[in-house]
Amino acid sequence: MLHLFMQSRSSILVFAILPILIILYFVIDNNDVGKDQISLVYFPNVSHIIPIIGIENDIFSDNMEHLNIIIKLFESGPQVIESLFAKSIDVAYVGPGPAINGFIKSDQHMIRIISNAASGGISFISHPDSDISLISDLHGKRIATQQIGNTQDISLRNYLYENELKPVEKGGSVYILNISNSDIYTLFSKNEIDAAWVSEPWATILVKEFNGVRLLQEHDLWPEQKFSSVVLITRSDYHDNHQNTIKNIINSHMETINWINANPNKTELIFDEFLYGVMGQSIDRKIIHEALSNITISKEQLNSSIYTFAERAYSLGYLGRQQYNLTGIFYLALNVLYG
Repeated sequence: MLHLFMQSRSSILVFAILPILIILYFVIDNNDVGKDQISLVYFPNVSHIIPIIGIENDIFSDNMEHLNIIIKLFESGPQVIESLFAKSIDVAYVGPGPAINGFIKSDQHMIRIISNAASGGISFISHPDSDISLISDLHGKRIATQQIGNTQDISLRNYLYENELKPVEKGGSVYILNISNSDIYTLFSKNEIDAAWVSEPWATILVKEFNGVRLLQEHDLWPEQKFSSVVLITRSDYHDNHQNTIKNIINSHMETINWINANPNKTELIFDEFLYGVMGQSIDRKIIHEALSNITISKEQLNSSIYTFAERAYSLGYLGRQQYNLTGIFYLALNVLYG
């Protein structure tokens, strides 16, 4: 049985999925108030399709009948890490950037990556009136992405530096706006930003709703067009003290991947119904279809891209001045279980 609780404000705009600090709570009640609880966090967007489908299809609850599962929906990766530090959440789907940052800032104590969850699903979209066709056209432009330190922010800033461009605050000529997806949507609709580096379904929404131009998909910048865009993480103490539950989480995760890849049409329908249940409104199924087509959901563990993200975050000053060390960030048993 699913119970929905609203905490604080949760204003709903067209395609404004969730404000950064607002959380929606779902409690999956396994009909036993005496059971232990586990809190699971993910975002209400297409790149987090694994937990959405896994929860909606009762795959997670069936594999964890001994637990009541508390679902918390966030929009911002850094906020997830803050909540994890406060021990108000146990397991979460989040971008690699915040996961790495949290691991380093907690002196390698607080976070473990237990699986990859998605590859790709991030694009650089320009406004049709921005006249951007070459990298040199970005001088003086206003480019939006999400919160500082999140995965898209790291990728955008790295892309600029690799092309000998800098943001204004670093003495360059490119204005970077770190704002929520809903604000990106609004400013793009008003032609108040020139481009956005965003995840799905926002990227496709900007293309379909406002004739945005997909300048590039981020996977084109990576070897073999593969990089980890979403990872499954847990608190280190939870990982160490609940090994059986962690294995059940991984089993649910992997089982859901199989289901998604075997049922693409049903996956689109369930995602649409999920959004309607959370927001009271839907997204055009064509947008959902295209957005999902830009994401790869597989069991492949793309650990090398985590190290690359760490190098980029460090070069941007997000990991402090001391040399970082990622030893212990991965749940090593995953390679034994799934290769």
